[in-house]
Amino acid sequence: MKPKNKFHAQVLEASKTLPKLTKEQIKWGYNNGIDYIGHRTGKGVITCTKCGHSWQGECELINTLLGCNCPSCKTKLKVEITKKRVFSGSYYMTIVTACEGFQVLRTVMIKCVAKVGETTKYTHSEVMQRWIAPNGKHATFARLRQTMGTCYYDSWIFHTPLELRQEIDVYNRVYTGVVYPRQKLIPELKRTGYEKALYGQKPLDLFRTLLTDSRAETLIKAGQTQLLKRIMDTGWKNIGNYWQSIRICIRNGYKIKDAALWCDYIDFLRFFGKDLHNAKYVCPTNLNAEHDRYMRKKAKADARQELEKQLEKEADYRKAKEKFFGLVFSDGLINIRVLESVAEIVLEGKAMHHCAGSYHSKTDSLILSACIDGKRIETIEVSLSQLKVIQSRGICNKNTEHHSRIIQLVESNIPLIEKRLAA
Repeated sequence: MKPKNKFHAQVLEASKTLPKLTKEQIKWGYNNGIDYIGHRTGKGVITCTKCGHSWQGECELINTLLGCNCPSCKTKLKVEITKKRVFSGSYYMTIVTACEGFQVLRTVMIKCVAKVGETTKYTHSEVMQRWIAPNGKHATFARLRQTMGTCYYDSWIFHTPLELRQEIDVYNRVYTGVVYPRQKLIPELKRTGYEKALYGQKPLDLFRTLLTDSRAETLIKAGQTQLLKRIMDTGWKNIGNYWQSIRICIRNGYKIKDAALWCDYIDFLRFFGKDLHNAKYVCPTNLNAEHDRYMRKKAKADARQELEKQLEKEADYRKAKEKFFGLVFSDGLINIRVLESVAEIVLEGKAMHHCAGSYHSKTDSLILSACIDGKRIETIEVSLSQLKVIQSRGICNKNTEHHSRIIQLVESNIPLIEKRLAA
């Protein structure tokens, strides 16, 4: 792609001075970026697919679950018991460097083919570069990818050149892989407090956030890195929901150890209209206890809100089922009656711990409650179109000892329901 603006032209010119990958970098990638296999035979002999060394392994279960280290090259191996003798894989390595005032992320794909008893063969190719300016703007150099018949992110066409490409989402999905330990940083990034830790983020996302938003720099320098990770995981644009409370925590020296729990807690405080600028609330001594307390309050509030929402349907329910109201039948022990309001049905569902509480909206269903001496036993659903019992459920959807008797009692009184239906 030809440069479309001045920024692209600057990046293109700078890219001409970027040095080639060094042998040291590639060798490090081979040693640290590849998951090597320990081939184990049925007799327990393990062969390292990196150096070819063989030895008698320990307990099969220990080796296969925990892996092992090769006694010769000390490489960590994933042990596999298989007749397969050829192993191949593709892996990524990211090199963080700087060039002509740009922060550069170089993505290298490493491939290896290992055959038991033979020397491992390696290849590598630099497939992508992300060039980041001090103001956070970025451009991408990449090889062409196969776009027909495949959706794999790593379907590179290796013989094509690294060229300036149009920004597409697939480049952001390419795996970071291992990060080369020797990093070269532009001064603007150094000043943000970044010290080689990515906090589980894509390097491009983290670097651009640090270069464009001083709040990220503040979190790193204040040691609130777990909070930085949490907010970036959920979308950096949401930081405004917490920033004033974060400032209170920093001012009071309050270290947030469980960022996910703290963010949920702040959301609860916001829901209940609490003062998010008050250290009494945002810096709790026992975060777990306060979080759980507000979580229970929120659950009750949600339940009330749901009940109010359901009660809004009361008029519709009464219009549809009023002709059945007052219908009661008994065999002397069990009393069964039609539930006559949305509130009664919702309460029935909550008391019995089953889903009948939402059945008031089912136009073809009539909901009845079976009781003995005023105590709920089972909830019955009758189909009005088929005039038969669809289900009868006790607490937590379990049948009671009276289950068959309840169904028999309802079925014997179906003519009463039918008579009301025809009225």
